[in-house]
Amino acid sequence: MDKSIVIGTTLSVLGLGGLAFGAWQAQQVPEESGPQFAEIVTVQPVTQSVETPREVCEDIVVQHQAPAPSRDPHRIAGTAAGAVVGGLLGNQVGGGSGKTLATVAGVIGGGFAGREVQERIEANQTRTYSTTQRQCHTVMDASEQTVGYDVTWRHGETTQVARLENRPQGNRVLLDEGQPRWDLPLASAD
Repeated sequence: MDKSIVIGTTLSVLGLGGLAFGAWQAQQVPEESGPQFAEIVTVQPVTQSVETPREVCEDIVVQHQAPAPSRDPHRIAGTAAGAVVGGLLGNQVGGGSGKTLATVAGVIGGGFAGREVQERIEANQTRTYSTTQRQCHTVMDASEQTVGYDVTWRHGETTQVARLENRPQGNRVLLDEGQPRWDLPLASAD
């Protein structure tokens, strides 16, 4: 065989192999060179309702009633007045020694009755006075507290949501094997 045919055939085979290899490479997913980033689409704060106790105190005026102090603790005035009235009434009954006996009984009975009347009157007499008392109670203050952020991110056709503790700064995030690296500083769009 002629040398030129062998060389031509060899070059043809190698050329066709090179074309086939090039076509195969064109069908493969091209790897992007350099770092890949995902776009941050939205950032939504996540909140929860928190109740905090707080003590509220105020001074209140309170009315009190106390029995009036007795000026006659032994109730001598009531006993004496009752004895006089009882004696007068007892003197109106009977005659002679019966009259005397009725008068003495009236004095004794009237004295007891007068003492009881004075005691009841004093019990119903009260004195009113005011004091200021500090009264405290607990109230609950309600507030909304941010507990995190739902961050929606997109890369190509993929859109996902991640919950983060802190609000991301910037509008894109570095991807490492298709996953966002939230622990690294975010980048702004160029």
